[in-house]
Amino acid sequence: MNIRRYFFNIAGGLSLALGIVGIIVPLLPTTPFILLASACFMRGSERFHHWIHRHPTFGPLLTDWQQKRALRRSVKRKAMVMIIVSFAFSIYCVPMEWLKIALLVFAIVLLLWFNRLPVIEHLADREENH
Repeated sequence: MNIRRYFFNIAGGLSLALGIVGIIVPLLPTTPFILLASACFMRGSERFHHWIHRHPTFGPLLTDWQQKRALRRSVKRKAMVMIIVSFAFSIYCVPMEWLKIALLVFAIVLLLWFNRLPVIEHLADREENH
């Protein structure tokens, strides 16, 4: 294996680890790191790339983003709830008022940006709404 592949595998592993940590840590995003891990594994290891795309949690998200540049409504809803819960917990825990305000502003900006991401609409959803 050449040095380039090692680099991409290490970068993919670190990105995946940061994405997993981001599930719990409020200011660390999950989705961008998982997307980066997929891109790195695509260049570094076919086996890891296939593994992450077949993973029950990350695979559907990666496939939806790769094919449609959109998220499923359920994924978006769960992510929004997690963003709100994790930021609310962080705001509750920090002792300084200025930090509470900064976290609140960051949470609002993040929610506004995240809410603008496209949603995959299923045929049944569109038929029920008409």
